Amino acid sequence: MLVGRKSEINIMHEMLSSNSSELIAVFGRRRVGKTFLIREVYKTQIVFELTGLYKGNHKDQLQNFHNQLRISSKRFENTKVSGNWIDAFQLLQDYLNGLKSKKKKVVFIDEFPWIATARSKFLMVFEHFWNTYCTKRNDLVVVVCGSAASFMVNKIIKNKGGLHNRLSHKIKLMPFNLNEAKLFLKSKHILLNNYDILQLYMAIGGIPHYLNQIKRGESVVQNIDRLCFENNGGLTNEFNEVFKSLFKNSDTHEIIVKALSGTKMGVTRNRLLELCNLESGGVFSKALNELTESGFVSRYTPFGKRNRGSLYRLSDEYSLFYLKFIEPNMGQGSGTWSKLFPKQTYKSWAGLVFETICLKHVDQIKEKLGVAKIYSINSGWHNDNAQVDLVIDRDDGIINLCEMKFYNGMFTINKPEYNNIKNKIIQFKESTKTRKNVFVTMITTYGVSENANSLEVVTNNFTMDCLFEEA
Repeated sequence: MLVGRKSEINIMHEMLSSNSSELIAVFGRRRVGKTFLIREVYKTQIVFELTGLYKGNHKDQLQNFHNQLRISSKRFENTKVSGNWIDAFQLLQDYLNGLKSKKKKVVFIDEFPWIATARSKFLMVFEHFWNTYCTKRNDLVVVVCGSAASFMVNKIIKNKGGLHNRLSHKIKLMPFNLNEAKLFLKSKHILLNNYDILQLYMAIGGIPHYLNQIKRGESVVQNIDRLCFENNGGLTNEFNEVFKSLFKNSDTHEIIVKALSGTKMGVTRNRLLELCNLESGGVFSKALNELTESGFVSRYTPFGKRNRGSLYRLSDEYSLFYLKFIEPNMGQGSGTWSKLFPKQTYKSWAGLVFETICLKHVDQIKEKLGVAKIYSINSGWHNDNAQVDLVIDRDDGIINLCEMKFYNGMFTINKPEYNNIKNKIIQFKESTKTRKNVFVTMITTYGVSENANSLEVVTNNFTMDCLFEEA
């Protein structure tokens, strides 16, 4: 069942109703649902589909291409396998020329990077196919897709050759948000409350393939234990595979991710270099950019600084969970998570991850504030004495300082917490010299208990339920 992805689906449908041929690039991390989305949306329009062979050589890829062509049309049953991509694409053109329907036809090339190896000349021939054949027609939608982020970004999205400025649209498919994750689980008849879904999301994020392994009837603890800690669990060794499949020369990517996992807040590029013990240069910059493009790392702008001094933060839930809990407890077997999750270590870690999740759901927070249609800038802020992870600076004269707390019950603002919040307000006002009204917005799991402290410092009090709304 196709869940969520409304904006992506709308874009794909628009391509079907245009008056020209369209070229779409779909990219995103492994197992985020790219192929499923394309096949579901275009299931009645796909006339040719090719999926690259992982580690297939030039001959293997050409044979696979020919096999798919024969499946698409009996006219090619007795033709020979092409010896090069120029001849192969000529056969594809012959096939497309023989289709009589005037409706839009979709050509889908999946795992494009696996085919377009350095010496294959596949990319060069594909560029020629698009520029000299497809653009002369008005009835084609060509979709190229791949999980290898470095290739898709550098060779397709930022192509400086034959595909430069040729893309009709690029779709970066991100993991499900909380609303989509809940809908997905519901479609599998798994009816968990928001607190349980939030705990699952903290461990495995919104990757559809991961969520698809959740079993109905098992508790959150049982599911996480089975997937992440049992021998041969579905996600026990996923971390070791994901970076190798996404990035060429992935060692630098892993170093960056591991360095960020040990920080409690966003760090600057220079600080990240120090943590990684790496030199500044193209290799580091490329890896950091690819991690950001793929959604593993998020970049946040400090309040009032625009792009200067951007902060980087590891925002992939599974990577955070793996490095904190799975890797250190590898091989401990069944029951490991039931022993770990009640401990204070998990509770402290969960508070930090909850903040990261809230940062991903700013649109939902703005919707709850009733300011979705008011222009605002999201940022973070800190000085030597205080820190606010989410600042919403609104054009209507209000600044929301968002405090995010993960707790298993109502959150009480006691005297130390009251002093902490008051200090943040004072420090923020003095540091920024703002003339706007500064309101504190609390986002907690079950809400804030009303007392004298909360009434004085808290303007907005939202529960985790607001994060599950459709933005």
